Amino acid sequence: MDVTIASMPVTEPKRPQWRELLTSHFWARRRLHLVLLVWAAIYLPALGSLEIKGEEGRRILPAVTMLQTGNFLVPYVGSEPYFRKPPLVNWLIAASFKATGLRNEWTARLPSVICVLAVAIAFVTVSCSALGGIGSLFAALVWLANFAMIEKGRLIEIEALYVSLTALAFIFWMAAYRSGKNGLRLWLLPAIFLGLGLLAKGPLPHLLFFYGPVIAVLWSDRKISLLLTRAHLIALVVIFGLFAAWAVPAFLLSNSTRVARVWSQQFSGRVSGQGFQFGSWIMNIPRSLVYFLPWLPLALLQVDQADKTRRAHRALLVGILVPFIATNLLPAGLPRFSMPALGPAAWWFGELLSHNDLHWPAWLGGRNFSESSRNRVATWLVATICLALLGYACVVVPRLQSHDKIRKHARQIDAVVPSNVLLYAVDPQYQPYLLYVRAPIRYVRRINELPPDTKFFLVQSRHEMEAETTDHWRPYRPQLVLRIRDYRNQEAILFTINSG
Repeated sequence: MDVTIASMPVTEPKRPQWRELLTSHFWARRRLHLVLLVWAAIYLPALGSLEIKGEEGRRILPAVTMLQTGNFLVPYVGSEPYFRKPPLVNWLIAASFKATGLRNEWTARLPSVICVLAVAIAFVTVSCSALGGIGSLFAALVWLANFAMIEKGRLIEIEALYVSLTALAFIFWMAAYRSGKNGLRLWLLPAIFLGLGLLAKGPLPHLLFFYGPVIAVLWSDRKISLLLTRAHLIALVVIFGLFAAWAVPAFLLSNSTRVARVWSQQFSGRVSGQGFQFGSWIMNIPRSLVYFLPWLPLALLQVDQADKTRRAHRALLVGILVPFIATNLLPAGLPRFSMPALGPAAWWFGELLSHNDLHWPAWLGGRNFSESSRNRVATWLVATICLALLGYACVVVPRLQSHDKIRKHARQIDAVVPSNVLLYAVDPQYQPYLLYVRAPIRYVRRINELPPDTKFFLVQSRHEMEAETTDHWRPYRPQLVLRIRDYRNQEAILFTINSG
């Protein structure tokens, strides 16, 4: 008796979810979701919980003054125009304050984290056709989870802005170039980002880190003539035209001699070696390399490629290294000057890590670095950084909040000056605590410019004698009500005019 057994389809058991997380297929299909998750975990926790520090006040105070006066052309720090940096960062902060209706650390730093996110999104969208799904994702993760962007991207500093603009220019140029575009389709959009970069930082630095890899790639492909086209000439006009649209009227409406001297000092000081210290200078390159951690060791990986692909990949690396080394060898160079290399470097890492046949060089044993190893290492690195930032927000930040150095001076003033009474600051220079004062603030250069109805005014110690002896409010005399000594050991004195 024949017995026929029906063949049943054999179903492969479903893999555990945790293993699927380590597959390239999973990563490639969820690029945007992963990028948003990593960005939120790194850049949003406790973003506005700590008081301003470093140069943040020089970015925020001009924005506050712009909103108060309506003068968006010339940035002011206190009563003096501030021309050491162009005003794009001030404009963005002012826009953030205006759009949200809030003036605090969170809204001030919001433009920085949005710029960082914009680059990450550009990597997983614009560069996808050139780098592939997994390569574009790795480029975005390298961009988000490196020590430099974590340090600067959570602050409202110029670096986060102009480094992001340089990265966007490079991403759009490389994506267009790899897809075979030419003419204005190749040059125009990058030119706009580079022009905005000039409005963020000023001439030259970021242009070196854009044109370094661009020239290297064109040279490798024997297409250097693309730099001599009419489209590229138009792009150069756009780049410098955007800067000139602000610089020319600002120059003409201000003390042109003083502005020219400030701009000249900003440029010449970087190459003339003012304040040169050999011990600090010799460490520039090692400190700059720290910015590329924790991904830097993976740069040693090698892949067996076709000659043309290998040549283009190496050319891109050379184009990144030349301006990187050059800026670090400047007599007055600082490690942060090389930060614009991060965008092109993230692209280079994306190209490298998109391959599955990676291996270590022979002098490190030549062992294969499999696809699963690559995904596992990347997952571990990104997850560790995300957890570290979350732990920092939950554990470290609350302790740091109890050691405010700036807010406490504003609280001293708030205890004396009612929040609805105008406070005048006489030639205050840079006083970051004024950002936290509740009362509206107006700046004047001299005591005799104060109006007759002044109730409270603040002076520096150099003007204390004049404030005590002035006859500006005769028969009334200013009365000293508060003396402040800040963390920089600078003294400010608050006076009141008691006309009662």
